[in-house]
Amino acid sequence: MKTETIFGIHAVQSLLTSAPQRICELLVVKDRQDQRVKKLLAAAQNYQIKPRFVDKRELDDLCNGSHQGVVALAQPGKQYDEKDLLDLIDNTETDPLILVLDGVTDPHNLGACMRSADAAGVHAVVVPKDNSASLNEAARKVASGAAETVPLVVVTNLARALKNMQEKGLWVAGAAGEAKADIYHTNLTGPRVIVMGAEGEGMRRLTKEICDDLVKIPMAGSVSSLNVSVATGVVLFEVVRQRSA
Repeated sequence: MKTETIFGIHAVQSLLTSAPQRICELLVVKDRQDQRVKKLLAAAQNYQIKPRFVDKRELDDLCNGSHQGVVALAQPGKQYDEKDLLDLIDNTETDPLILVLDGVTDPHNLGACMRSADAAGVHAVVVPKDNSASLNEAARKVASGAAETVPLVVVTNLARALKNMQEKGLWVAGAAGEAKADIYHTNLTGPRVIVMGAEGEGMRRLTKEICDDLVKIPMAGSVSSLNVSVATGVVLFEVVRQRSA
C-alpha cells in the first residue's frame, strides 16, 4: 500500500487531530521525551496508535528535512477535484473564501501559502494540475499541519474553475503589480476568490482577464515585490480585516 510520509511535530499532531485513522505507523526518535513529544504520544495513545521508537538515522533516511524526531506513515488523504470545489462552496456556512495559486511551483511556497490560508479561514486552495507544486513532504512540513485541514483542489482547467466559481456568485480578485487599485481601497468582502500568481511572472494572461478586480499591495521600499507566500498572507488578512470591520 502506498503511504505518505508526514513529518514534523505540527504536521503529525494535526494529522492525529483531523484524521488519526489514516496513520499506518508512527515513528519517534529514541530518547525524545520533551513536552511536545509527550503531548503527541498522549494523543496517539487516545487513538490506540502505538509508536515505534527508532534511531534518528532511520528518520533521516525517510525524509529530506527537519523531522523534529517524529514521522507518520499515513494512507493518502482525499484528493479534491473541480466537482469537490463546487460542493465545498455550496456547503460553507459563511461567505466562501477561496485561494487560487496560479503557477506557484516551489513546494515551500505552496506550504507557506496553505499555512496562511488555514490561519485566515480559507475554505479551499486551488492549483492547476500543470505548472504547480505538488503537496509533497516538503510542502506538508512547511504547511505545519494546514495540509491536513485545508482542502487542496487540483483542477485541469484553471480558467474554467474560475468561471464556475463566478457563476456561483464569487467575486474574483487577482493580485498584480500593475494594478491601479490597492487592497486597502478595494472592497474584498462577500463571497471571494483571491488569485495569487507566481513570483516574477505573476498570473497568466488568461487568468488575469477572468478576474473581476486586479489589486496590488502598495510597496513603500526599494523592492518591487514580495515573496508569494508573504504576499498571500498580506492579501488574505486584509480580507479578514474587512470582513470583521
